[in-house]
Amino acid sequence: MKSILVTGGAGFIGSNFIRMMLTEYPDCFVVNLDKLTYAGNLENLAEFRGHNQYRFVHGDICDGALVGRLIDEHHIDALVNFAAETHVDRSIAGPQVFIDTNVTGTLCLLEAARDKNLGRFLQVSTDEVYGALGAEGIFTEQTPLSPNSPYSASKAAADHLVRAFGHTWGLRYNITRCSNNYGPYQFPEKLIPLMIHNALHDKELPVYGDGLQVRDWLYVHDHCTAIWRVLEQAPPGEIYNVGGCNEKTNLEIVNLILSRLGKPQTLIRHVKDRPGHDRRYAIDAGKIMRQLGWQPSVTFEQGIARTIDWYLRSDQWLASVVSGEYQCYYEKMYRNR
Repeated sequence: MKSILVTGGAGFIGSNFIRMMLTEYPDCFVVNLDKLTYAGNLENLAEFRGHNQYRFVHGDICDGALVGRLIDEHHIDALVNFAAETHVDRSIAGPQVFIDTNVTGTLCLLEAARDKNLGRFLQVSTDEVYGALGAEGIFTEQTPLSPNSPYSASKAAADHLVRAFGHTWGLRYNITRCSNNYGPYQFPEKLIPLMIHNALHDKELPVYGDGLQVRDWLYVHDHCTAIWRVLEQAPPGEIYNVGGCNEKTNLEIVNLILSRLGKPQTLIRHVKDRPGHDRRYAIDAGKIMRQLGWQPSVTFEQGIARTIDWYLRSDQWLASVVSGEYQCYYEKMYRNR
């Protein structure tokens, strides 16, 4: 049986990964370490309370002593680090917490992993570390890191630390860099759940600038299967891009959501663009496909339909996460744009 420490497992991607592991790999034991910030929600994993192959620990990845104890107590074989502040807008409004969590927190995890001679450390990163593309081109694993926001700079710094621990101390690591994820349980500050939520309530849909920024879109369960494939099969020290092969403009996404929900395009409101907004990302996932045999299994059309249907069924979950702090954040981000 493999014992895995998952950090940030109450968040969007982390909770989907844990759900996949407990559902599809019953021989695995999963420890979920999460600080439960605004984006962490134990309701994401409510059906696994009391599961004999799962333990939740409320704690901070900056607490190296706690991480070390968990590795020892549960005989951890591998650590998968999802824990991160992830929203670019929040990093522009307040960069410090991104350094604290994404850089210092990763360093604490790495020191614990090194000191305990951990079998594998997998850093979940982002294609945003590569910077931006023009109308053509594609990110490969050899693309130089050139982050453009405080968020992506903090993730690039963490990636460098992971690689340095591998080179200096022989830490057995991998890094995955994914494109934009979407799917169930995503906090509605991100584009797709934000637009679904606003459209369902006939609220204006704030679209940055002309809305023609291009992203590659990856269904979250496909991302989780890629992470597991890397954890199981990849040689240590390898870096893998993970993409969905679905380049779309933000405006295409918004119009598709409106169409599926039967809402008018008049709900779209173009607002002042984000400072330094990257124009286009595109990702080459050929390496993980060739070396590990991974492929995305969900087309964008299938994935967005599943995602919208999930939010339609999950009105109570959505109502709970958009109360309180979220309302203050939304007013701050969009009221005067």
